[in-house]
Amino acid sequence: MNGQRAASDSRSGTDSRAATDSRAATDSRAASDGRDSRAVADGRVGVGDALRLLRGHRRRIVLAVLLMLGASALGLAQPLLVKRVIEAATAERAIGPDVALLVVFFLAQAVVQGFAQYTLARTGEGIVLGIRLGLIRHLLRLPMRQYDRHRVGDLISRVSSDSTTLRLLVAEGFTDAVTGGIGLIGVVALMIWLDWLLFLIVLAVVALATVLVGSVLRGISAASLATQQATGAMTADLERALGAIRTVRANRAEQRESERIGGRARSAYAGSVRMARLDAVVAPAVELAVKGSFVVVLLIGGMRVAGRDGSVADLAAFLLYMVYLVGPIGSVFQSLSTMEQGVGAYRRVTEVMALPAERETGPGPAPRSGPGRTPPLLAFRDVWFAYEAGRPVLRGVTFEVPEHAHVALIGSSGVGKSTVFALIERFYDPDRGRIEFGGRDIRTAGRSAHRSRIGLVEQQAPVLYGTLRENLTYAVPDATPEEVDRVVERVHLTDLVARLPHGLDTDAGERGMALSGGERQRIAIARALLARPRLLLLDEPTAHLDAVGEAALRRSIREVSAQCTLLVIAHRMSTVRAADLIVVLDGGRVVATGTHEQLAAGSEHYRRLLRAQQPGHTDTAHSADTAADTANTADDTADATAANTAASTADDTPDTTGATGLTDSDGLTVRSGPAE
Repeated sequence: MNGQRAASDSRSGTDSRAATDSRAATDSRAASDGRDSRAVADGRVGVGDALRLLRGHRRRIVLAVLLMLGASALGLAQPLLVKRVIEAATAERAIGPDVALLVVFFLAQAVVQGFAQYTLARTGEGIVLGIRLGLIRHLLRLPMRQYDRHRVGDLISRVSSDSTTLRLLVAEGFTDAVTGGIGLIGVVALMIWLDWLLFLIVLAVVALATVLVGSVLRGISAASLATQQATGAMTADLERALGAIRTVRANRAEQRESERIGGRARSAYAGSVRMARLDAVVAPAVELAVKGSFVVVLLIGGMRVAGRDGSVADLAAFLLYMVYLVGPIGSVFQSLSTMEQGVGAYRRVTEVMALPAERETGPGPAPRSGPGRTPPLLAFRDVWFAYEAGRPVLRGVTFEVPEHAHVALIGSSGVGKSTVFALIERFYDPDRGRIEFGGRDIRTAGRSAHRSRIGLVEQQAPVLYGTLRENLTYAVPDATPEEVDRVVERVHLTDLVARLPHGLDTDAGERGMALSGGERQRIAIARALLARPRLLLLDEPTAHLDAVGEAALRRSIREVSAQCTLLVIAHRMSTVRAADLIVVLDGGRVVATGTHEQLAAGSEHYRRLLRAQQPGHTDTAHSADTAADTANTADDTADATAANTAASTADDTPDTTGATGLTDSDGLTVRSGPAE
């Protein structure tokens, strides 16, 4: 039996990937650290949140603040120099030195302020980069349940659109707040020193503008959040449509999708227009307040000078400070407006960062195997699991997969086959029971180390954008050319590589659509084999293939079974018959196990599955499966040369056939392709 074969080329991936596991744990902790940056309960940005954003950039911030202090000091000195020039001219003294000093201060302020603003802007961009990197790390390590609950397009929007909007909060809002705040403090201090009565007049007018702007800022915050949410929904809908563009075209749904996505875009537009309308109130309110106070100060100050209760030089200096006051007040109010626009994005980013990352588990206890008994490679022990509370998909599943065996997992749609694979990969953990690998509960090992021992080939066999070589070495980037060539030969991809213009360095296209279904399947198998797993999971490997393509894939599977243990979800009986052991699932339970001959003789449920694939059976519309079984039986006796020729012919034609027969949805939302 195949289950007793010795593996010719097998090794555990645990030791060889200890460093990888460690790096993954480190990154996971780094992502968890990002959860510190979360919004306060009412969704507004507090001082603590701002300080957390600035973490790691404090030296640049201090440098920028010092430069801004220098620039403000140079600017604040200029009205005093003007006062000295007026007093010198009145006393008929020389004004040349004071004028020259005024010019020097003016130019120096421009240079220092330019450096300060550049430093602040660069710091802001660095903060945004850190947020993006943290989001990317965190999103790639979220538990699968989070991907089930969130739309992928909306998560992508938080990295792209929201982090860009967050730049307003950090790179512009913070810059305006710092520069405006420093300038405002200096101007106010000198205005009080020159004439505190005139300053009180200015303060009263500015206070009225502050009340008006404060009411506007609350509306800007709400409009910003609505805009970001609409943008996220638009991105998610667009990703949904483009990801299934062939289905959209085939069902003539372009107009419906355009209207749906356009509606999201119009919602984002409406939010942005409302935000712009409210923001447009801020600048005029500030300008009106400053100009109004300027006129009042000019009238009252002029009357006081005329009544000999003040000097022209003091009034001129005070008026100059009022002119200077326009900039700082405008910067402060504009920074408040900008920050409110960034609050919506900040809340959406921190919502994601607050989601718990997938945890790595440390070393566990020793295996609990009986004395003298070699544990099976994989074992399910009374496993229960539900995606939603109260609706279990698996109900006490128990079975074993011996080392180096070829095991088939079969059953009708929705019985839990894909869920079994998801639990083996630790995409989810069981609610009850335990899953053992080599006699040890898989929850006692680190997820990355555990997954390094397992290869998974999904039903859709996704091929990533990039070259064939990049796809093959995805799990083992440091694989040697010789290792790649061996695995290519093992899965019968040699002819495909030979006829491509650039061999393995040929671009596979978006999602591998330039390849046939059989080619994508064998590329996915080769990618898994290159990592040398102890267990290879194949999810409906023949679902999208015609008879000739399935024949080529079955030869690849036979060769693979000599290297590692195979667990295959199958619906075609030709694939099932080749297995050493068959596990039959029904209603979330294992109802039968055994060889094909044993089950055909002793399991009524298995016989029903067999009859469902007989020609003319009323429960199936998939006569292609019967034709495939016949072709595969003939293929078992064909010589290798003829088989390779047939495989090459089959791979020339891109696959357009949908999955047929017994498939398993399990209620599982799988974003990278349809559920089984």
